[in-house]
Amino acid sequence: MRLWFTLLVVAALAACHPGKTPELRVLGVHDAPLAHEVVFVQVTNPANQSMRLQKLEYTFAADGATVSTGELDLERDVAAGSTVVVEVPLNSDSDASKPMTLQGVLTAELDQIVRTFQVQAQILPH
Repeated sequence: MRLWFTLLVVAALAACHPGKTPELRVLGVHDAPLAHEVVFVQVTNPANQSMRLQKLEYTFAADGATVSTGELDLERDVAAGSTVVVEVPLNSDSDASKPMTLQGVLTAELDQIVRTFQVQAQILPH
């Protein structure tokens, strides 16, 4: 009976394992002439199955201070082991010559289960 319970617990924990976290990498920043810059972010799906991106809640920070925050609705499919590029608006009048960090929560559907992932990427000055 104990063996059966142990196997059941191990199987349940394995099923709940979130898998590998999507990876973010900043490809570049485009200076827009109007209200904001656009940060091109590559999202990599390291999982063995397709992932549907739904939302990115993000914060840009420099020198320990928040520069900009936002929420971006996404409707993008990322095949297993593939990447997509997402344009994230940077609403700020800050000096883009400082290194910044993009931190956030990426919401995605994986195996018909909605999951959230903590993500982070570095932005080097241009």
